[in-house]
Amino acid sequence: MSGPLVLGIESSCDETGVGIVRGHELLANEVASSVDLHVRFGGVVPEVASRAHLEALLPTLHRAAERAAAAADVDLTEIDAVSVTAGPGLMGALVVGLAGAKALAWALDKPLYAVNHLAGHVAVDLLEHGPLPQPAVALLVSGGHTSLLRVDDVATSITEVGATIDDAAGEAYDKVARLLGLSYPGGPVIDRAATGDPAAIAFPRGLTLRRDLERHRFDFSFSGLKTAVARWVEQREAAGLDVPVADVAASFQEAVCDVLSAKAIDACRELGSTDLLIGGGVAANSRLRALLAERAEQAGIALRRPRPGLCTDNGAMIAVLGAEVVDRGLAPSSFDVAANSSLPVSTVAL
Repeated sequence: MSGPLVLGIESSCDETGVGIVRGHELLANEVASSVDLHVRFGGVVPEVASRAHLEALLPTLHRAAERAAAAADVDLTEIDAVSVTAGPGLMGALVVGLAGAKALAWALDKPLYAVNHLAGHVAVDLLEHGPLPQPAVALLVSGGHTSLLRVDDVATSITEVGATIDDAAGEAYDKVARLLGLSYPGGPVIDRAATGDPAAIAFPRGLTLRRDLERHRFDFSFSGLKTAVARWVEQREAAGLDVPVADVAASFQEAVCDVLSAKAIDACRELGSTDLLIGGGVAANSRLRALLAERAEQAGIALRRPRPGLCTDNGAMIAVLGAEVVDRGLAPSSFDVAANSSLPVSTVAL
């Protein structure tokens, strides 16, 4: 398979990722996670994450280089460009990856492309399913972001049509896990714990009432759901009753996935898209994947689901986005380019 040979570096949160691609062919994807360092805090500590990136970047780069050499006889001197996450994300964490990418690009005398983390979650699907039909709708769901996007060109034209107005879905998972005495991160833990009856408790579906849809048709809100779970658990404990964790987890998860899937399908219909892509860490959730598949099939919409390992943060997504940017002939980034912790998804490359 032809295409630009690009190395990508991701360091926006708590995973240090280095990926190498040739066009849409994945040659290496190495990730070092610092999640274990954050467990006792119940969430990501920015300073801890930044230091972990400093310690992990070179070893992860070496592993990716070795993997690419073994898989495709590729040497780093042969790459066409270095791509790196410039935002959004934790500022300190972004700076580590960006500084490393600048140093590598300078040492190899290669162009540098500073790209958008969220756009990377869209582009990563190209590695499994090939070119993205246009227009497509992307549902991005992670710890810090819950967005609906119209994608006309993954390298040049992404428009946000809906976003969370408070807690992102992943944040809600983390907070509910803490309420139930479960460990961090909450997403996979609740997914495993949700073995009870998803209809046992009628938790609210945020921004789905008629009055909400007038202004927030494609937006999300999970803060009220989190509060509803907290109050239900408190009332149960105050009455001296056990908390049925399996039922609470299943009912909470069903509420989240119901809203996400319904709004995603609605956006496809409104925007005239027959293709829906999901990305981000929560896109690995088993119930969300199943419910989206069911509703997409009913609506005649093709669902593109990257494998779970490509949904979480990784270097491959940044590498393939970089390859798309290179392929469009866009100008490289300046070596003076700075990290932007609140970079909008509409800005694919800096």
